[in-house]
Amino acid sequence: MAARNQYQLLNPGDRAPGFRLARLEGGEVGLADLIAGGPVLLAFYKVTCPVCQLTLPFLERIHAARALPIYAISQNDAADTREFNAEFGITLPTLLDSEESGFPASNEYGISHVPTLYLIGTDGKISRVIEGWSKQEIESLGALAGVGVIRPTDDVPAWKSG
Repeated sequence: MAARNQYQLLNPGDRAPGFRLARLEGGEVGLADLIAGGPVLLAFYKVTCPVCQLTLPFLERIHAARALPIYAISQNDAADTREFNAEFGITLPTLLDSEESGFPASNEYGISHVPTLYLIGTDGKISRVIEGWSKQEIESLGALAGVGVIRPTDDVPAWKSG
């Protein structure tokens, strides 16, 4: 869980709250900067979450096609996030929304379970929300990016809660 309070998850059609977060690679970036070039997918995760460990490598496959910008938002500190990214082969641009900072973005987006994914358009509105693992939703995101994400050899569940 992102925080001690239960927050209300945002819905498609809602305006995405702005944020400014530290980049794992250094510097900061805000939501306005991210959506300036087109729609983006925000993927909130925690390094100890087994469903996140399942989901992020598939998002990495979409990221490799460079058709849909994806930003991972870690709820952990930089050291743990770097270790996770190395272990799972994650090269997604990663932002930090840690407990030390009070989870500002996670709280604004109503995150109570991870992974939670938000597809945000250039108009700043949320067009899709995905909580947990959904094979169908991941395939749909891949189709949006022109990528076959799930391979015949991948033994993955149809759904798994975060």
